[in-house]
Amino acid sequence: MVKVLWSGKTLPVLAVSAMIIVLWYMGSVVLNGDMQRDAFANANNTTYTFNELVIGTWSQERPKLPAPDQILTELKKTVIDTAPTSKRSLVFHGYVTLSATLLGFLIGSALGMVLAILVVHVKSLDKSLMPWVVASQTIPIIALAPMIIVIMNQFNITGLIPKAIIAAYLSFFPVTVGMVKGLRSPDPLQLDLMRTYSASRIQTFFKLRVPASVPFLFASLKVGVAASLVGTVVAELTKSEDGGFGARLLAGSYYGQTIQIWSALFAAAACAWALVTLVGLLDRAVTKAMGAR
Repeated sequence: MVKVLWSGKTLPVLAVSAMIIVLWYMGSVVLNGDMQRDAFANANNTTYTFNELVIGTWSQERPKLPAPDQILTELKKTVIDTAPTSKRSLVFHGYVTLSATLLGFLIGSALGMVLAILVVHVKSLDKSLMPWVVASQTIPIIALAPMIIVIMNQFNITGLIPKAIIAAYLSFFPVTVGMVKGLRSPDPLQLDLMRTYSASRIQTFFKLRVPASVPFLFASLKVGVAASLVGTVVAELTKSEDGGFGARLLAGSYYGQTIQIWSALFAAAACAWALVTLVGLLDRAVTKAMGAR
């Protein structure tokens, strides 16, 4: 039984996860030890044992590094025990973040695919447009996000749209590059064969280039959807009044609530994993519909 588990993914993942948790608890003791010693000193407790020190580092209200069980307790409190409509609920903040993420991802993916098609079929755009596409990603998003929000505010555009634009800005690039690579992936012999059959450019595009680009497209979509979530969270750090994981991180940093910060990070990571998984399932469905095994 163990051999079967080890040959798959379950046991290795569990083993690595257990190692990370053990190292995490050890790190909590090391990083929070000084604060706990100060707490004992302030309480005139000079006879504490090592076990009391360790337990104290795992139960501080504002630790430098929260213990895993503290994060799980906070997640239970803010996901299950709190009403989803409350601004203290991570479900509420998750809805706000995912709304902008998905809208930005759809905009960025559509833009990326259109740009890729134009670049592949118009040689002048390949020389003139692609360098600008690459150059656009050299600007740090943490610097660009406030500028976009300020510009949008000048036109009275607030709420979901500015965050979606920032998410689209990060997601369109991997989709563009991946789609260009995929559309150019057919072998020259295959293109010559299509010409032999007197296929038009449209027929060649839909019957050869598009099917060949599907694996590249979905690989880039997985990167793009995760990048969209990152862009939305960064935008929420600038525009926090609407809520979202970024607003939760910002509030936690203001008040030194490290447990709140880590729980929001874990919730955001779980949402990113779910989005990437959904894209992967869509990839399998499309590949199967195309006749692949």
